[in-house]
Amino acid sequence: MATIFSATEPDEGSEEGGARGVDLEKIERGVRLILEGVGEDAERAGLQRTPRRVAEMYAELTAGMREDPSEHVQPLPGDRHDEMVIVKEIHFASLCEHHLAPFVGKCHIAYIPKEGRIVGLSKLARLVESFARRLQVQERLTSEIADTLFEGLKPVGVMVVMEAEHTCMTIRGVKKPGAVTITSAIRGGFRKDSRTRAEAMALIREK
Repeated sequence: MATIFSATEPDEGSEEGGARGVDLEKIERGVRLILEGVGEDAERAGLQRTPRRVAEMYAELTAGMREDPSEHVQPLPGDRHDEMVIVKEIHFASLCEHHLAPFVGKCHIAYIPKEGRIVGLSKLARLVESFARRLQVQERLTSEIADTLFEGLKPVGVMVVMEAEHTCMTIRGVKKPGAVTITSAIRGGFRKDSRTRAEAMALIREK
């Protein structure tokens, strides 16, 4: 029997911002250069605050660079559960490191506890957020989430499936809106047992 949860709404306890350790003034100077480079007047009324807004946005979107994701993977004391746990539709937003363009989508996490070790459900969403809020490629992002959960919780197995739409592909270049990239990372028992892997995938796809 698998326990399934849906995380379609963001965790209310999540923190915004993350400007500590970020050189906002340096980003502002860079944004002004971009504005000038595309032929804009950085001093006109509508753009005067834009460099600061962009700097604060990048600080927020890269906040995961300044935290340790493994801190979110701490087994809950006293709990004993050994059946599959699935948290579906953890929404995330990240930045493609090739173009600094956003990609957004959903992450699905399945794991089978070992010796009763489970983790708080909101911690899984925070784990995703911590890795997503940095310059990324989707393939690495998927593997980092799976590896951190597998190493920190030491479960029987872990499966992470991510699906996202990349604006570097949908609004520029080939311009193919609606194209979705799906990646997966499989660790432990899910890799060895095809039936368990198929069960998890079926539950993730189930509406």
